[in-house]
Amino acid sequence: MQLSSNSLTPGAPIDRAFAAGDANGFAPDRNPHLAWSGAPAGTRSFLLVCVDPDVPTVPETVGRSDMSVPRDQPRCDFVHWVMADIPATVQEIAAGSCSDGFVVKGKPAPAGPAGSRQGLNDFTGWFAGNPDMAGNYFGYDGPFPPFNDSLIHHYVFTVYALKVARAPIDGSFTGAQVREAIYPHILAEATHSGTYTLNKRLIG
Repeated sequence: MQLSSNSLTPGAPIDRAFAAGDANGFAPDRNPHLAWSGAPAGTRSFLLVCVDPDVPTVPETVGRSDMSVPRDQPRCDFVHWVMADIPATVQEIAAGSCSDGFVVKGKPAPAGPAGSRQGLNDFTGWFAGNPDMAGNYFGYDGPFPPFNDSLIHHYVFTVYALKVARAPIDGSFTGAQVREAIYPHILAEATHSGTYTLNKRLIG
């Protein structure tokens, strides 16, 4: 199984068009184009997840002009997109078709292929303590790493081919919850990744 994109070059910097933030604030936040092929026989649906595995684990070090987030600080996953129940007949998502702009407090009903379900991304938890931003962030919201992070962030898009038509999870769900739920039902998977940083010292 293969995953490709007209929007992303493997391992290369992601264009700001597909990011949630840039040096000036919020960015266009369009979802990138993705296409996959070679799903095995018996595939009944797909699950799509985008994860940044390079997120700092010490919030007090984030967004400070008087220090940098150390490269060796422990990191954790941050889910930027999770979409379940993509029909087996769908093998491509157009750029901007599921997200075309950052929505403060989250997109309540982002678009997606007919029958699909958009999960909560991790901006939901990140903004939970901010009354101006708190909300349920469904669907895609792209890269917006700390400007003072010494580490370039990686964004890994993964499509899973599943032997079930509906992911075995109900209600609102996170990336971690649905990935655990689908584990016994995975037939194949494919990944595609890019990088993004707002640290001016790392750009060039």
